[in-house]
Amino acid sequence: MNRIKVHLERKYSASYDIHIGRGILDRLALILSKNGWGSRYFIVTDAVVSQLHGDRVADVLGRTGLAVERLDLPAGETSKNIQTCVNVAEQLAQRGADRTSALIALGGGVVGDVTGFVASIFMRGIPHVQVPTTLLAQVDSSIGGKTGVDVPSAKNMLGTFCQPRAVFIDIDFLETLPAREFTNGLAEIVKYGMIEDPDLLEDLTSGMEALDRRDKRFLETIISRSCRIKKTIVEIDETERGLRRILNFGHTVGHALEAESSYALSHGESVALGMNAATVLSERLGYLSAEDREHMLSVIRHMGLPDRIPAGLDTEGIMARLKRDKKKAGESIHFVLLKRPGMPFVNGGVPLELVRETIEAMKT
Repeated sequence: MNRIKVHLERKYSASYDIHIGRGILDRLALILSKNGWGSRYFIVTDAVVSQLHGDRVADVLGRTGLAVERLDLPAGETSKNIQTCVNVAEQLAQRGADRTSALIALGGGVVGDVTGFVASIFMRGIPHVQVPTTLLAQVDSSIGGKTGVDVPSAKNMLGTFCQPRAVFIDIDFLETLPAREFTNGLAEIVKYGMIEDPDLLEDLTSGMEALDRRDKRFLETIISRSCRIKKTIVEIDETERGLRRILNFGHTVGHALEAESSYALSHGESVALGMNAATVLSERLGYLSAEDREHMLSVIRHMGLPDRIPAGLDTEGIMARLKRDKKKAGESIHFVLLKRPGMPFVNGGVPLELVRETIEAMKT
């Protein structure tokens, strides 16, 4: 099992370990029992994950003498809203949860974000642990302490920074992950290659056979590399005031596409389209060579991710959502662009007409 330490030096007590391995639920139980982060643990999960893994996780924790209960959310992005958080908080209150209680996020990005948000505000803050079950959550959303829920006009508009006490990444969870969800996670791994580690792009492409059969040894290596990249960036910029913004590569257009499609486009698919748009903008603004742009587009395609925006999505609707992006400053929409693979930067503002032209050109 790999252990990666996230060092948050200004708040030593907020530093935590990412545990990565195969069949590590027993390790999860032992660490929870040893550290005593909660007198009672509430597993927050969704209906799908609960049916697949809920009983097994609860049984493993219960066998170590931990007091464990479960709260199930409806599955899907539509649960990622403030009313869901209110419902979870109400259930916790009704069951007698207090400041000595702790939450366990068992699921994908929606469950992780909702659980972290509730943990940050319930009784002004209680501990939580992330146990991600999707590839996307394992390499991205479970690490770094960003929590958030959607409002009707934009994604992640309400949220907090709330670091978990630990992250437990069990590769075995990926055995039951649907193919589309597995491909979603590859988008975030591709992102790390584009912004930080170009060699990762080559390893993904050459390792496609291993990815197709979900080889656990290969996955553990790729996931660990991704987690190390994210943890290093989070250590430098915990609250996204500077360097951490490069992790939003592909997300500016991606979030707008995801919301405008009413989430028919998944997060990973939307980020892939957003990365493609960002490389096109980088080339058209004179920063990125056509050769590099085409190479990165070929990796996106090789991973089975989309590179064309559905024709039915309204361009003006996408543009309106971009203007409400939480990362904008005044009237400027900041984009993470590339000078070459592994060399990102935050652009002070891309002309809106160029963004509009790029979106139109990318439509099928």
